[in-house]
Amino acid sequence: MNTIKERRSAIIGAVFLMGLSAIGPGFLTQTTTFTDQLGSSFAFVILISIILDLGAQLNIWRIITVSNMRGQDIANKVIPGLGYFVSFLVVIGGLAFNIGNVAGAGLGINVFTGVSVEVGAMISAAIAIGIFMFKEAGRIMDKFVQYAGILMIFLTLYVVFKSSPPVGEAAYRSFIPESFDSGTILAIVTLVGGTVGGYITFAGAHRLLDAGVHGKEALSDVSKSSLMGIGVTAIMRVILFLAVLGVISQGYKLAAGNPVASVFEHAAGKTGHLIFGVIMWAAAVTSVIGAAYTSVTFLRIFSPKVAQHQNRFIIAFIFISTVVFVSVGRPVEILILVGALNGLILPLTLGPILIAAYKKEVVGDYKHPMWQTIFGAIVVAIMTALSIQTLYKYFIG
Repeated sequence: MNTIKERRSAIIGAVFLMGLSAIGPGFLTQTTTFTDQLGSSFAFVILISIILDLGAQLNIWRIITVSNMRGQDIANKVIPGLGYFVSFLVVIGGLAFNIGNVAGAGLGINVFTGVSVEVGAMISAAIAIGIFMFKEAGRIMDKFVQYAGILMIFLTLYVVFKSSPPVGEAAYRSFIPESFDSGTILAIVTLVGGTVGGYITFAGAHRLLDAGVHGKEALSDVSKSSLMGIGVTAIMRVILFLAVLGVISQGYKLAAGNPVASVFEHAAGKTGHLIFGVIMWAAAVTSVIGAAYTSVTFLRIFSPKVAQHQNRFIIAFIFISTVVFVSVGRPVEILILVGALNGLILPLTLGPILIAAYKKEVVGDYKHPMWQTIFGAIVVAIMTALSIQTLYKYFIG
């Protein structure tokens, strides 16, 4: 890293890359759907998921940067071959998510231009691909996701203001939900999976490595940025929840085919409809970039040529995602299911990271704080238990 300014820019870029990778069409759909189902008690799910997110991300980012090794390489150090298995799961999950991201981007352009969703998807893919055509793709990507994230937050805040949600009730239900059942468990697994599951939490950590931010001297900045990344996602989750809660508390029934759009339209009329289009596009296209970038950093384990031609592989990943969507399509319900499946992957990725924190061949003489290890172990235990219940419900029960 050449200058303090460049280092700070890379760190902020990693924060927004991780945060915006989580905030895609699936994020918007999940938050809206679960708010509609659970009402103000969804605030409790958000609170629990944020706590679990912090436990996972803080551990993963610190160990990756202090070791200067990517997640899959660390996994292989713990259990030979595990890194290949985890990489396969992450890449498959990233591709599935990215097909939905491309679809969401197409829908966003469709809303404010009127072109077909398929054409909108191709335009969005071309924009994302364009970023990786440049030698300084990393810096361009950092700036793009930062501006897109700020835009989404302010536009959603406007809708919150228009929908007048019962903030007091939401605050109360953050700690005392009306019920805790299988629906609540699924929501927690899905939210955690959609925030730090699968490829998402590695997006920022791997970006830091590519930008040259690593080693023990970087740990203070890394810890702060890992918390900020969760903060970006949490802010967007909370304000979108409040916007939806404001609408449904007035007795309005959300449209089954496009619940997110109906929230914005009811709250702010035609302006809300256009805002929905902009937010959907910004959320989707930044997630296209984040999913493609991070998935390809995991592909590096299979061949050194991936690292040598990383931008070309990212472009190919985006292209394939777009072709699959345009030719096959994608049901909206899959967005929620893939989020839950990413929650199942989390114990497989966080567990080895915690073990690696005490292996000298990975971290050298670094001493990982015991409280962070305990925090991470609790997250692994909780997500394993909740994931088993989710698997049982969907495939056995």
